[in-house]
Amino acid sequence: MEKIGAYEAKTHLPRLLEQVKEGEEIIITRHGVPVAVLKPYQPEKRVDTRTVIDSLYELREKSRLDGLSIRDLIEEGRK
Repeated sequence: MEKIGAYEAKTHLPRLLEQVKEGEEIIITRHGVPVAVLKPYQPEKRVDTRTVIDSLYELREKSRLDGLSIRDLIEEGRK
């Protein structure tokens, strides 16, 4: 990962953007201290709402209290 000073980064931004476009990550420093990272953009991975809800229902079916009530668990925690 290349390190570059802030002033130089400002001066050579188009060249740096080309490097980032090719997959390289660049650390920008100010007085030798890292302050930012230029890296390729990666869009958010979106998850379908229905898939999440179905997963929660599936988890709920697998997780049972085997006859214990929520009140019993609360009382057990207070001991």
